[in-house]
Amino acid sequence: MNKKLEKIKEEVTECTNCELSQTRNNSVPGKGNFKSDVIFVGEAPGKNEDMHGEPFIGIAGKKLTIALENAGITRDEVYITNIVKCRPPKNRIPTVTERNTCKNYLRKEIEIIKPKIICILGNTAFNSLLDGKEIIKFRGKIVRKNNQLYFLTIHPAATIYNQKLISVLKKDMKKLFKLIEEIKDGKEIKINIEYTS
Repeated sequence: MNKKLEKIKEEVTECTNCELSQTRNNSVPGKGNFKSDVIFVGEAPGKNEDMHGEPFIGIAGKKLTIALENAGITRDEVYITNIVKCRPPKNRIPTVTERNTCKNYLRKEIEIIKPKIICILGNTAFNSLLDGKEIIKFRGKIVRKNNQLYFLTIHPAATIYNQKLISVLKKDMKKLFKLIEEIKDGKEIKINIEYTS
C-alpha cells in the first residue's frame, strides 16, 4: 500500500468534517491498486459498504466486478472510490455541501495515483467532477478537462433496476480498457468533449 494513500485512508476513517460522520457505521476510503491506469469514481457508499468500510462490495459492486471481468480485468488491477466517503442516510444523493467537504480526499487520491483516465460512474460523479447531467446521453464518451481524461458510463446500481443496462456497462468497460491500451501505445485519442476553461 502506498504510504500517502494510507495517510488519506486514516484521514477518511477519522473524518468528522460533515454530518454524515454522525450517521455512518464506517467511512469508506478508496481501495485498490495505487499504480492503476484508471480510477473508478462512484457516488457514495451504500449499506454493505458502510458496514464493512470498503467501496463497491454490495450488489452494485458485484455488477461492476462482472463488467470488469468481462473486459479481462480484475478488481485488484484498478482503484475504486466515491465522491463522498460516508453513506448518506437511506442512500439519498449526497448534498453539494457533503460533496464539497469530501472533495479534497478525491483530489489527493487522483494526485497520488495519476491515472491515465478517470472513469465516472453515474450522474452524481458526473455532476460533481464535470458539472454534467444525464449520464445516459453521454455514456461511452471521452472528456478532457485540465489535461485529465475522463470516461463516462452508468453507475453499476442502474443495472440492478434495468437488466438491459448490464450489456451497456460491459460494452463500456471493454471500450474503456481498449482506450487505456491505446493511450499506453501513444495513439491519438478522439476526445468527444473538451473543457477549455
